[in-house]
Formats: sequence, C-alpha cells, structure tokens
Amino acid sequence: MEYRRVIECPALSMSLLADLKMYWRFAVSLRRFLCRSVTVEEASAVVRERMQRRGDNFLRQAERSVFGYPRSPYLPLFRVAGIGMDDLRAWTRADGLEGTLRRLREAGVYFSFEEFKGRRPALRRGREIRIRPADFDNPFLSPAYEGTTSGSTGAGTRVALDLDHLAAIACNVLLVHEAHGTKRMPSAVWFGMPPDLSSLYAILLAARIGQTPRAWFSTPTGSGARPSMKFRLIGRSFPVLARLCGTQVPDPVPLDLEQAGVLADWAVEQLKTTGNCRITTHVSKVLRICLAAAERGLDLSGTVFYCSGEPPTPAKVRGITATGARVVPTYFFMETGAVGYGCANPADENDIHFFKDMLALIRYPATGPGDAGVESFHFTTLLPAAPKILLNVESDDCGVVEQRSCGCLLESCGFTEHLRDIRSYRKLVGEGVTLIGTEMVRILEDVLPSRFGGSPFDYQLHEEEDERGFTRLTLLVSPSVGAMDELQVARAVLDSLGRSSGSARMAADAWQQARTLRVKRADPVWNPRGKFMSIIRTGALGPASKRPQSGT
Repeated sequence: MEYRRVIECPALSMSLLADLKMYWRFAVSLRRFLCRSVTVEEASAVVRERMQRRGDNFLRQAERSVFGYPRSPYLPLFRVAGIGMDDLRAWTRADGLEGTLRRLREAGVYFSFEEFKGRRPALRRGREIRIRPADFDNPFLSPAYEGTTSGSTGAGTRVALDLDHLAAIACNVLLVHEAHGTKRMPSAVWFGMPPDLSSLYAILLAARIGQTPRAWFSTPTGSGARPSMKFRLIGRSFPVLARLCGTQVPDPVPLDLEQAGVLADWAVEQLKTTGNCRITTHVSKVLRICLAAAERGLDLSGTVFYCSGEPPTPAKVRGITATGARVVPTYFFMETGAVGYGCANPADENDIHFFKDMLALIRYPATGPGDAGVESFHFTTLLPAAPKILLNVESDDCGVVEQRSCGCLLESCGFTEHLRDIRSYRKLVGEGVTLIGTEMVRILEDVLPSRFGGSPFDYQLHEEEDERGFTRLTLLVSPSVGAMDELQVARAVLDSLGRSSGSARMAADAWQQARTLRVKRADPVWNPRGKFMSIIRTGALGPASKRPQSGT
C-alpha cells in the first residue's frame, strides 16, 4: 500500500499541474479574445480573402501539418499511396481543391468515421494503420481549454477550444446574423455544461460580435454523468473571468427539460420590451419551448431560434413556427466548429450555407443502413487554428449538396454552396445528444438477451418521430421472448449505457429526462433482402393510443 501511494501521487500532481496550466492559458487568452469585437466590414473582408486563398491554405496546411509533422496520421496514407507534396501542388493547380481531394480519396488518402474515432484500424493495400482520436489534434496549437464532444463515440472525443479559431468562426457568424436581422436581438443560450463545450462556444462567439447573451441556461446532468471537479470549476469560473475582462457574462441557471416554459416566459418578457429576441439551443429543446408556449397561449412572434444538435425536420419546424417563431438551422460539430448556417431565403427547413472558406467538402459512396448506398460527407479543414487536422475525414453524415442562387447576404459573401437534407446514417440522435449505433448494438445483442432471454434477433431499435415531432427510440421486443416488465427492459438499456463510457452516460441521462426510449412488444422487421438490422430509422409514429408502449 505504501508503494502504491508513492507511484500515484506524482501522477496526481502532474494532472493537477496540467489543469492549472490550462486554466491559466484560458484566463490569459480570454482577455485578448474579449478585448475587441469584429465589425461587418471586417468580417466580409476576412471571408472574401479566405475564399480566394482556399487552395493555398490547403497546401500550406498539408505542407506544415502532414508532411512537416512526422507523427501525422496522414503520412502513412500518403506513403502507401505513393503521393507527395509536389503531387498535391500540381493537382491543386490543375484540378482545384475539391478535384484534388477526390483524387486523394480514390487513392486511399482518407479516414472513415470509425477510423477517425479510433474504433478500428485503417487498412490500406494490406497495411494496417492504427490511430487514436488524439492523433488528429492540431500539433501547432496551445489550446486555451479542452473539453469533449457530447457523445458521438464511446469515450467522447477530446476537443481543444482555441480562441483564435473561434475568432475566425465569429466572422461568419456575424454575417449570418446580419443576413437574418438578428444581430442586435437580446439573446439566451441553453446547453450543457463542461466538458460539453456548447455553452462556451455559443457565449464566446456572441461576445466576439459584441452581442453577449443576457441569459445562460444550463441542462443539469444526472448523477451518472456528473462531470469531474475540473469541468465544474471552469463552468463556475468562466462568468467571473469574463467580467474581469470587461464582458458581462451571466451566471448559468440550471434548467431541466421539463422546465422549458421558463424560457418561453423569458422570450415573452423580451418581446414586451424590445419586440424581438433570439435563443440558441438544440432542436428538441426549441420544440419543448414552443410546445410550452402553446400550452400557455403565448405568442412568440419576433423570436428567432438558432438550433443545432439534430436536423430540424418538418414535424419539428411545424411545432416551432406554430407559435410565430422563426428557425435558423446550424450545422456544427466540435471537431471543425461551424460547418454552415441557415439560408435567409431557404428552399426548405434544413437549407444550410456551407462555410467553404474554412472547410472543403466532397461526397463519396458509402454503405448505409440495410446495404443502402449513400454519399457520405468528407471534410477537410483549411484554417491553421482548426483544433483538429482533417483531410478527407468522413463525418457519418450525408445529404444534398447544390449550387443555388438564393439572393441572401450570405450568397453575396461567396457562400453559394447549399447543404440540405442533412442526416446521419449511423448515429442515434435525441435531445441534442448523439450515440454511435455500435454501442447500442452491444446492448441489443448481448445485454438484453442475457438478462431477459431470446436471441439478438428478438430486439430491434427504431429511431422515429412521434406525433409531436420529438425524436423517440422505440425498442421492439419479440413476443416470443415471453412475459416481461417493459419498464424493466427500458431501465436495463439506460443502466447499461450509464455503466458504459462517459458519452453513453450523457446520452442515458438526457434520454431518461426526455423519456426518449420506449418499449413495444412486436416482432422486429427484416429488410426485403432478408437482412436483419439491430437499429432502424423509420418515419413518424402513429397516435400513441394505437401503439401501446411504456417509457422511462
């Protein structure tokens, strides 16, 4: 026991020292970040210059962060493919940036979503290349702060918060607010607390454009997903640090999902005094706010919701706009920052202007559910301050990519490429929290049959929308398994997630609060090719009375 204490204490001290250094960097960087805000004229000039230099920025990134960095995860791919820096220069001149990226993808220079997350090794021409998520970290950054993604994969992905990168994104965000007429509206945010970086991102971006939110609501975590002390400390100290830098950031107010009416009341108060307001949060939370407003007979005309986390489907948008509110969708993930924001003259409810000054995007055939073919998005980062170096990294999303003239301000800035119908073909999404399907497959194929009987073919999960537009996960359990308590089955799923990775615990906590998971006794379905899938995405659910089920 004595020996064990001797070897553990230095590790603890080193961890504490690293945390203290991180807090110090954050405090010092924050003052510099908040000391000025960007103007519309400055933002337009920055974006136009980045658009003109896309090819050069890509080549500079490749030369520095790939060929100039011996530990780059991309170097083995280039070596196996026999491609060098001179080839990239020649191809970019001849074929343009996207043409070069397609040639690289054909040659095997890419990472699939599962490879990027470190869930399986990359195999190229018989060679196995093992990588970790941390291998993609930008080696030339000293991040102001580090958090994690909200749960796309097993243990969550560590992501650096670089304030120079946020300053770059702020130029695009300011132009978005100018296009939608929301720049000077009083605002509020409603996200989780660190290690989820969503709140910090939203508040810092707003502060950079001179529009610090008036209210900050935070989603409490349950005991199963309780963050460590270092993350609780940064959440509590951030408003104090910001005020010391001269920016009045409000203290976070805990707000459960069932208390969405509080934000509806907040919006009405702002509408009385200023005639408008904006709220930034996840799509499902927006729907909860609007349903609470409808139940109270509140008119939210003049309210604009900037929503993220999952696609704003037609059913969700109908529930939101019925209150008079307006929706601006955002496409955002922590590894890249902002991918795009909603068009001011949209073709549909999920029409996004792609920020091609900061990213490049190609599509490439992949296999979706049931062996269906999809064209998955592959992203490449172009800015030197990007927290992750991405080069043809698959995002596990697909959708429509089109050039279209919409006539809004964002088009005049050069953002002529639109993304629509964006959806994931592997992840489960609910209440702004995502979970890789493979983690749920383990529960369906192993945990539930072991505890309740039957085989893996007796349990199947369907991701659907209910009659109000909320995303639900319906677990079908074959009647052949025999009598069981459906509530116990649902609890077994959530308990298994709660004992798994940190991101899975976050998903379990959010889904339990929102009653996302339901159990139904019915035979699982097989696709027309005779293939059984553990997880299926289908259309909207019928009326609840026709679908007897229980939830948690």
